[in-house]
Amino acid sequence: MNQLETRELTYFVAVAETLHFGQAAERLGITQPPLSRAIAQLERRVGVPLLERTTRQVMLTAAGEVFLAECRTILAAMDIAVRKAHKAADQQRVTIALRPAAGPGFLPALLTAGAQGPDGVLTDVVFTYDEVGALRDGTADVALMCRSTAIPGLELMELGVERPLALLPAGHPLADRPFLTLTEVEALPVYEAQLPNEALDTMVDRVALGQLVVIVGDSVRDRLGGSVRAVPVHGYPATQLVLAWLPTARPAVSRLTATAHALMAAQAAPTGVGSTDPSETQPHADRNRQDPQRAAAPGGGEASPGDQPAA
Repeated sequence: MNQLETRELTYFVAVAETLHFGQAAERLGITQPPLSRAIAQLERRVGVPLLERTTRQVMLTAAGEVFLAECRTILAAMDIAVRKAHKAADQQRVTIALRPAAGPGFLPALLTAGAQGPDGVLTDVVFTYDEVGALRDGTADVALMCRSTAIPGLELMELGVERPLALLPAGHPLADRPFLTLTEVEALPVYEAQLPNEALDTMVDRVALGQLVVIVGDSVRDRLGGSVRAVPVHGYPATQLVLAWLPTARPAVSRLTATAHALMAAQAAPTGVGSTDPSETQPHADRNRQDPQRAAAPGGGEASPGDQPAA
């Protein structure tokens, strides 16, 4: 088999996803004849038919279905490789992934302290509901996130406990209760166990309109306004707010996590104790590496994007 070209894989994915040569050509920004020739050449190189063509439709063969999945994996891996190469070339910049409104008290202090000094770290922020995925695909170097279960393969620094709060409209009959049980919250008609994949402001607006009830972490309390009440929930596990990063992280990540550790030490120090120099502090990391089979057991896997309260 002759060596395949990335261009051919990209062309095939476009045809396989649209099942239409004309639409695929438009998506790729080329005309249809060269696309048809490229796919025919690809099939000759692979040695099996990948598509079934009639005058009315295009369909994937069984081999084509398998080849499509592999092409997506290859192209995604190439994107990750390029992204990580760019990050490796910039030793002073770190990207933090977090959910909207996560760590409102800690994050600004970390960004300010991390940028100080001759070896200061420039920090970009990306908002996502899949912080672990952002770490693994190279989109981010560090994640600020909540966790209630183990996260295999990541190093963790615990920052504090996030206690669960149910968000209710201000006029709701249960809004003035000192606390609610998880059973009471789950019985509400508009309760959603998984956080919607949307901005915090959108969730708050939906709660205020009586369209949604969710459980979030207590650090978002200051973002709610007067139209929404936050009521503590008993029976729902508290989560840890953590910084997470890969064990193979770059030196800039180590400098930022050392700064985070220094901030935590300064906050915990008694009144009158001097601030801690980040350069003299090593981060306390939980090397949470587990056997994959153990990680797949109940309570041992990665938390899915909707499993945890918003930080």
